[in-house]
Amino acid sequence: MSWSGAVFRENVVIAAGSVRSHLLRSILTMLIIAFGITALVGILTAIDSIRYSLTSEFSRMGANTFSIRNRQMFVEGDMDSRPSPPITYKEAAAFKEKFSGKGLVSFFAWGGIPTTVKYGNVKTHPNISVMGCDENYLVTSGYSLSAGRNFSLLETEAGSNVAIIGSVLSERLFRSVVDPMGKMISVGSVKYRVIGVLESKGSSMGFSNDNNLFVPVNNIRRYHPNLNRSYEINVKATDPTAMQGTLSEARALFRNIRRLDPREAENFAVETSDNLVRMLVDNISTITLAATFIGLITLLGAAIGLMNIMLVSVTERTREIGIRKAMGATASVIRNQFLIEAVVIGIFGGIIGILTGMLVGNITTLLTGGVFIVPWGWMFMGVSLCILVGLLSGLYPASRAARLDPIESLRYE
Repeated sequence: MSWSGAVFRENVVIAAGSVRSHLLRSILTMLIIAFGITALVGILTAIDSIRYSLTSEFSRMGANTFSIRNRQMFVEGDMDSRPSPPITYKEAAAFKEKFSGKGLVSFFAWGGIPTTVKYGNVKTHPNISVMGCDENYLVTSGYSLSAGRNFSLLETEAGSNVAIIGSVLSERLFRSVVDPMGKMISVGSVKYRVIGVLESKGSSMGFSNDNNLFVPVNNIRRYHPNLNRSYEINVKATDPTAMQGTLSEARALFRNIRRLDPREAENFAVETSDNLVRMLVDNISTITLAATFIGLITLLGAAIGLMNIMLVSVTERTREIGIRKAMGATASVIRNQFLIEAVVIGIFGGIIGILTGMLVGNITTLLTGGVFIVPWGWMFMGVSLCILVGLLSGLYPASRAARLDPIESLRYE
């Protein structure tokens, strides 16, 4: 081992010994740094997990699907922000009839405020969302049945009292003991016969896709009338390679259905799943920048705390510095000793903060329906930041220690 390597190893040993000899102070300093890293890594881990969940959720719909919605629901920056008229049942039905040759078309609408569903003596909380949809909705939205069957065309048109339920709702009502097929459930005063159970799709941002109840769209119109209801249309294009042409045709057809003049702006939105993901990710990116700024401010406070403690350490060890200089230690050796000590404290604090941040971030996302991820990028960034914080915080105290006069240091009390 070279002389410089031996000196470096000796400095590391001395730094570790100093950390141990002032254990309480060192732990408090590490915790300050750990808090800053926890805030940074925890927030960014939670955001990454939410982004992954959103991307996965929309990718299930496929690259060849798009939706037509009331523009009030998804306003784009370059579009007129004035309220647009709701998409009516007649408009949605007319589009489905005229566009059926270009792809599989479905339309749907929500029944209103969440409600309570009951089977026998078992009753859910009043948080069940009821949706009215047609016979094509499950396919265009990427749902699969784990049991039973889909709505028939006759049931959709007649508004029959049949229902397809989500996996969570099925578990709450039937406890995996009773076969739900053919059983009668109550939604308010209306009874429905269960004909299907959906496979689990999980949750996204706290909203469970498995807690819904689907009924024929005309059943919603019968039992939940609402003159201001706006329907949404899903289209699964027949030819994914001609997606742009299909989108243009859909836009032109719906403009014609809404009787828009060629010079009038569209009062509806046509969105692909990729566009929706991009819009949501763009919004999340803004949150990421804000969260990063908050985390860095917290880390700056930790760096200031580390610098103050290192200055105190230099003052307390003035005689030690004088003895080491009297024995031949150069200013650079003394400077490196205190720099290494600051970096060691920073790295240990960073490791604690990274582990805590990863745990906090993933617990947060799991509680809101996200997925567990290991944020390797943020972990490496956290370690790098801790080394940087240690260097910056220790630079001034180390330089101050290196400049101490050995004679004056030996006389220090």
